[in-house]
Amino acid sequence: KDLLASTNPTEDHVARAFGIIIAVFLVGAAAGGVLFGWLGDRIGRVRAMTLSVLTYALFTGLCGVAETAWQVGILRFVSSLGIGGEWSLGVALVMEVWPNRSRALMAGLIGAAANVGFLLVGIVGYAVGDNLSSITSLLSKVGLSAGAVDSLVSHEAWRLMMVVGAAPAALTVLIRLFVPESQRWRHEQQRGGTSHWATRDLLGVLFGSTGPALIIYVWHDPQGLAAPLLATLAGTAVAVVGYSFPVVRYLQRESRTSGLSAAAMRSTLGRMLLAAGLSGVPLLATWAGATWAPSWADKMTDGLAGAKEQTQMYSAFGAVVGTIVAALAGGWLGRRLTYALLCVTSVASLIWLYQFHPVFDGRFLFAAFVAGLCTASFYGWLPLYLPELFRTGVRATCQGFGYNFGRILAAVGALQAGNLMTQFPNDVTLGPITLSGGYPLACSSMSLIYLVGLVLICFAPETRGKPLPE
Repeated sequence: KDLLASTNPTEDHVARAFGIIIAVFLVGAAAGGVLFGWLGDRIGRVRAMTLSVLTYALFTGLCGVAETAWQVGILRFVSSLGIGGEWSLGVALVMEVWPNRSRALMAGLIGAAANVGFLLVGIVGYAVGDNLSSITSLLSKVGLSAGAVDSLVSHEAWRLMMVVGAAPAALTVLIRLFVPESQRWRHEQQRGGTSHWATRDLLGVLFGSTGPALIIYVWHDPQGLAAPLLATLAGTAVAVVGYSFPVVRYLQRESRTSGLSAAAMRSTLGRMLLAAGLSGVPLLATWAGATWAPSWADKMTDGLAGAKEQTQMYSAFGAVVGTIVAALAGGWLGRRLTYALLCVTSVASLIWLYQFHPVFDGRFLFAAFVAGLCTASFYGWLPLYLPELFRTGVRATCQGFGYNFGRILAAVGALQAGNLMTQFPNDVTLGPITLSGGYPLACSSMSLIYLVGLVLICFAPETRGKPLPE
């Protein structure tokens, strides 16, 4: 609303602009997963991770001084390059450093740590809202002009929150000093495997990014369904070809030097696409459904102070619990059965949250906790499973592609959540059942994407009890 104030925007206009910025952010993360994953496989996990953290921290902070919505979109795109890369690098490093028996617990902690960050955002946002006058006075005392202070603290201090987001840049010093490089990667380097990566292959990532750009352009204001669906198919095909190009070229070079078979090449590429599907299902449903819960709380309460932050805190706390439980369940029950259970519980939790809690109260917050627990549980399962699909030489790039490619599909969902809210503003009656319109109906509808996950997991190999591929 702050950035669009000069145009006197409607609520639908704001929601659509917000959806576009989210979509751009998700596409950047998809590109970053391949870009920094490639860098991690080429120069080492730790060095590449340092660059990825620095990228997402600094460009997040710069969003605090943006003056237009499109500037925020560009800055969020660059910052998300680092975010997508940090996931693929961090997961590869942790899974390779820790022993096989600890993988389930470590995967759960990775997912939990990410959601601790979301929890901290809610806590900091709540604290800023409660102490805005003190913060304003403090900023004035450190020498900022009255105009700068007003800009930072107005409109719920969103600019100040973005500036705070630059804090992780300080971690880069600690990473370089104290984080050990993966011995598995060093062994791959010594045998010459890292030399098969070539910088010129990254042109494929640039080409691949034009596909999602086309999708966003067409879906941001769709005219009918034919053109958006065709653009989605074409854009997805371009992204698959472009983002997988560095891996294809790596495998071709390896086949010439070490005799890698065509079947092994097809297996690696097939697992990349499988990983993309298994990741895309929860990412799409999360960004098009669960992510809107704080905004729904804000709308229900007509902007009641703290409603949005409380919803995010409860959801994030549930996510912390869910990621650990899901990873441990993957170790106990097997990877495939656990994923199927996560899909079923996620659908149920989102429908329960949006359709059965029309009032912001303790019951709504508990439902947000349960929805966070169920829908975020995949982010404990994915760090466990994806590294088990790929060998060391291509692990960071392939799992970076697999996990982050799903964000392209999620970008469409993020755009369509806003459109669905405008297309179905009223309640819908299906026989004896009445579904609440607007946010509840849009987000409940998008939760059905989890049913696709039940089909995809049938084609996934079971990896419980097996060591990481070398």
